[in-house]
Amino acid sequence: MKYKVLFLILTCMLISMLIQTPYLDSKDLPPAINLNGVPATFTDVKYGSHERNLLDVWLADSDVPTPIVVFIHGGGFSGGDKSEVYESKNIPRFLDAGVSFATINYRYMKYTDARSVMTCLGDAKRSLQFIRSKADEWNLDKSRIGAYGNSAGAGTSLWLAFQPDMSDPNHSDPVLRESTRLKVAGAFATQATYDILKWPEILQIPVSSELLLMFLSAHGLQDALLNALQDTDSPNKELDSKIRKNVDLLGLMSLDDPPIYVSNGMRGGTPEGLGHLLHHPLHAVALKTRAEEVGLEAVVYAKELGIAPDKEKQETLVSFFLRHLTDK
Repeated sequence: MKYKVLFLILTCMLISMLIQTPYLDSKDLPPAINLNGVPATFTDVKYGSHERNLLDVWLADSDVPTPIVVFIHGGGFSGGDKSEVYESKNIPRFLDAGVSFATINYRYMKYTDARSVMTCLGDAKRSLQFIRSKADEWNLDKSRIGAYGNSAGAGTSLWLAFQPDMSDPNHSDPVLRESTRLKVAGAFATQATYDILKWPEILQIPVSSELLLMFLSAHGLQDALLNALQDTDSPNKELDSKIRKNVDLLGLMSLDDPPIYVSNGMRGGTPEGLGHLLHHPLHAVALKTRAEEVGLEAVVYAKELGIAPDKEKQETLVSFFLRHLTDK
């Protein structure tokens, strides 16, 4: 009985947190101007039907189609926005190298009845397809697209990188006919997988009811959990489904996926608090280990654990992306 009550209380607390998380509407965001004072070529471009389906894009000046890098913001799928990268040095660095740059907003989990992380991932997928659909108009090379982000945006970038092509060639919506494949992906402070039930093994911690709750809440299965608990204390039947496989970044990764750049500067040790749990450097280690298993190129930094490429092979995210998106 105590077990059931704990789940109920924690579920209500987490749902309440997601519902009450404040965010900035587009009209409240700072102007889309990069660090060098260059305004976005287009601002608040709608790529979908929801009010948060907006992106900004800086188009590089070029006579030939340019690669493009897409930034996906963090915020636990319940906060954050596209302005997070406005003052980053990366935008002018990419533009100076002839690479266009976009930054997107996406729906938070609270914006659907299911309150599922798949809503957020699906928006990122559509934004990528939308950008490809604008290739002719925006002078883009749709075969050379990279994506990166931090935290939730990092995991989303990796999810896009490791999924097989999710295009639907026969769809009535021409945007959804576009490919979803990336040329390169980057992840700062990422989670190793959104199959949260794998975290105890990755982070070397005991299985806990909080982790189970996080998984269920992230996939809109709160009601399934509560219903299951009416008859049994084990809702595993609900978990052993394609849902876990569809968000298991480690399981999705394969040799034919794009190269990845992963960086995590957080301390190691036993996770202390939710932030440490979500951004522990062992997440980066798990991605490195899996990449080595499948033979995928991966530059991984987890400096607090002493993990970094040999000195002569060290790169920044920008240099790594340029190596894969351009001839530079």
